[in-house]
Formats: sequence, C-alpha cells, structure tokens
Amino acid sequence: MLYNRNRVSKESKKRKESEQVQNVISLRINDDEKRTLEKLTKATSKSISDIMREAIDMWKSKQRKLCM
Repeated sequence: MLYNRNRVSKESKKRKESEQVQNVISLRINDDEKRTLEKLTKATSKSISDIMREAIDMWKSKQRKLCM
C-alpha cells in the first residue's frame, strides 16, 4: 500500500495546530501487522502515524493503571 501524505485526519489537523511533530521512528513489522495497519487506516480514515500514536497512548494508560 502506498501511503498518501496528503491524507490528513482530524486528529492530525488538531495536532498540527497545537504542536509540530518533528521526530521520526522507523519500525519493522511483519506482513500480517502491515495488513492490519492498512485495514485500520481504511476503516478509520486515520494515518498510520495517528494509529500508532493512539496505540502508544493506550499503552501508557494501561501501564499507569497497572502501577496504581
């Protein structure tokens, strides 16, 4: 799947207004994980970056609950 850089979700617009995202992380994933991400982008109209940011936020929230 080719990633369309022009596709911007509402969350991306909000993020751009409030903060500039400058850091890039490269991640190796297997074919099944890539297919899952592609399905999620189509189903949610979110970018892969937005989906990964949400996943990080969910993980952080889960970790906080485990520590309390």
